Amino acid sequence: MSSLINLQAAANRIEALQREDGSIPWIDAGLWDPWNHGESTMALAVAGRTESCARALEALFDRQETDGGWTGELGASVPLDETNRRLVVDHPATARDTNFTGYASVTVLRSALALNEPGWLDRYAGPVRRAMDFVLSCQTNEGDIVWRKPDAGEALNDVDSLRAGNACLYKSLECAIRLETALESDIHVLTEARTRLAVALHDKDWRFDRKSTDRRRYAMDWYYPVLSGVHSLEESQRRLEAGWSRYVVEGLGSRCVADEPWVTAAETAELALACQAVGWTAKARKLISDLAPLAARSGGYWMGWQFEEEILWPYERPAWTSAAVILAADAIEHLSPGSDLLVTPLKTVSAAQRGATPQAS
Repeated sequence: MSSLINLQAAANRIEALQREDGSIPWIDAGLWDPWNHGESTMALAVAGRTESCARALEALFDRQETDGGWTGELGASVPLDETNRRLVVDHPATARDTNFTGYASVTVLRSALALNEPGWLDRYAGPVRRAMDFVLSCQTNEGDIVWRKPDAGEALNDVDSLRAGNACLYKSLECAIRLETALESDIHVLTEARTRLAVALHDKDWRFDRKSTDRRRYAMDWYYPVLSGVHSLEESQRRLEAGWSRYVVEGLGSRCVADEPWVTAAETAELALACQAVGWTAKARKLISDLAPLAARSGGYWMGWQFEEEILWPYERPAWTSAAVILAADAIEHLSPGSDLLVTPLKTVSAAQRGATPQAS
């Protein structure tokens, strides 16, 4: 039982959104992508919802395409309705996103650990390998991984690489390595790719946001390199300290975007995970406690709070928002087996290989 959140109420919201085929959309109206589906799947596992978690895993891999990737709907691109409060999900843009795809390894391993289902590692090892093959086919000679599969005739370097997405992929590669190690399979290719990615994240900041859009105003670009484990403990702590006043609104949580008066439950929960990863448990607990006003009476968490207008915004309770809060509470309070997976990096890349100084945001 959690002292920080109503775990079962949050899990109930995710289950309420789960479709008959096992897929978990963002909201009642729709929107599906494999990353947020995976986040919700892991949260169901932490909450002990074995049947729902198993259905979600099957749904995830039923949608995997022949080359190992997935086509996901881009929820960040959908407009708001005439009230400027609700998402309009008709005909969303789609992409074959590498970060969406790589998260399958995290989803399988975290779910298997939480529910003590080692057979799931064998069952899904093949699909996870295909997913990682898809990801590594999009890794450039500099070590970064472009955000989507290039279109036919499009050069790999013509597609941008995203800092937060690559940091998450660093964790996905770690989980793939852990999975293969548990199965006593070869990890050489994965380890080499992860090392190259670490060098890019640490020493080649110019590889990210090459196509003119600077995403460092987003909180994810600040804390995801910490959460990924790519930097040393001391470097990670310095990175969080350097950005704290820019992104965190004391008593409310983390902004999604540095220059907007908007705190979001998911970013706050992920920042809490990053704090837990560097040993700042008190800060992590405080961040989750600050989300109490966003807990909906009917279950789950509202997406965010626009604190200048003092309104819930958007007026949505996505599955992945509840999932992020569940996973953070789990890491802080050790609610399930494997609760440290997301906050304890696999130490296979030396500081010398990574360089000495993290890129500041």
